[in-house]
Amino acid sequence: MGIASINPTTGEKLQVFAALTDEAIAAKIALAQQTFADYRQTSFEQRSQWLQAAAEALEQRQDHLGRLMTLEMGKPLKSAIAEVKKCAWVCRFYAENAATFLADESAETDASQSYVRYLPLGIVLAVMPWNFPFWQVFRFAAPALMAGNVGLLKHASNVPQCALAIEEIFQQAGFPAGAFQTLLIGADQVEAIVKDARVKAATLTGSEAAGASLASIAGAEIKKTVLELGGSDPFIVLPSADIDTAVETAVTARMLNNGQSCIAAKRFIVHTAIADEFTAQLIEKFRALKTGDPLADDTDLGPLATPAILHDIDQQVQACVQAGAKALVGGDIAALQAQLPDSLKKGNFYPATLLSQIPPHTPAAEEEFFGPVALLFCVDNLDAAIELANSTPLGLGASAWTQDEAERDRLINELEAGAVFINGLVKSDPRLPFGGIKRSGYGRELGHHGIQEFVNIKTVWVK
Repeated sequence: MGIASINPTTGEKLQVFAALTDEAIAAKIALAQQTFADYRQTSFEQRSQWLQAAAEALEQRQDHLGRLMTLEMGKPLKSAIAEVKKCAWVCRFYAENAATFLADESAETDASQSYVRYLPLGIVLAVMPWNFPFWQVFRFAAPALMAGNVGLLKHASNVPQCALAIEEIFQQAGFPAGAFQTLLIGADQVEAIVKDARVKAATLTGSEAAGASLASIAGAEIKKTVLELGGSDPFIVLPSADIDTAVETAVTARMLNNGQSCIAAKRFIVHTAIADEFTAQLIEKFRALKTGDPLADDTDLGPLATPAILHDIDQQVQACVQAGAKALVGGDIAALQAQLPDSLKKGNFYPATLLSQIPPHTPAAEEEFFGPVALLFCVDNLDAAIELANSTPLGLGASAWTQDEAERDRLINELEAGAVFINGLVKSDPRLPFGGIKRSGYGRELGHHGIQEFVNIKTVWVK
């Protein structure tokens, strides 16, 4: 089966790759295992030098790599370049801190010497998504490589050029050839890799269905997994909030990456006392967003990554509207298409959309909206806000806006999410653990928690 790189802005097919054969996959796994035998013995200092070199290579090629991302999956070029820079940051963070995070930990026991030592597991398979095609990979690879593991990457099939470029970065930085390898394969080839005895663990960022499938396969093999799945993050605004700042942040939090982010703010839960003011400002800012060529400097929203994603988000919006929801802004593909130049009419563009008066039991209450669509709900008090925020089966992140200390503490303690940001947008940061609860997944990436996910936490006791 072919793996195609298609420009979502124009519909143009950029390049097609053949999926690896079973024999080619076997050879790459063998190389990874052979490399691990020696790589695990390398020092933190040596790994750090290679990872620092990877950071330098990213920064040197940031414009080229950013353009590659934009051409393959449609994010605005300025955002793509910022993503490359963030990858350099996570490389430097782990290059500088991994030795401390994985240092022996002494414990007082009845032994003459007892401690915990962190040792690498071996080959780790990473199944990664297209929406942040560099960042999602580097936030796995940087800690995994510093811990002494080796990595195999199964990237999303619509970003094969990004996948190959990432492997090239690590090779250019000096890592052994088998330390990090890209596998251009289809989803149907993943199971056999997970079942291979030489592959010790797996991590996946993606849909709930994909995560459940991988976890099921790995569970049968008694192998560790980390899953970062979907989100329907609430953005709660209470009367004491700085409304102007909240609105400004709300636009960024919803429209980042053309609205295709697991941790994007998706459900705006606003207190009735300030709902009119908040809504009016949000409508004005949504209408001001420019949709168009993501390579242009003044573009705010580029195309969605695939025609299927465009179809799904439109179906969700139409289902809500047919049930009684009101589109305060957007929601009309045809109207947007009429405004686009001929060169972009084949692109996967969807307008910035704001839905309100949404009835229960619609997709808005039960599904993730993966596109530039904001869902607006009004509540009368904090209890109702927390109840609505927690009503989804997902629990990735949450943003809440208040200047009241008691409200802040309740939100921190009671919101069912892997991260709560007060008066700011939810974002991933190398210095902090990242991950979700409920059906948003389990395990953590980033911080010292992330590097300790794929190690043998070995107890040592010496009489």
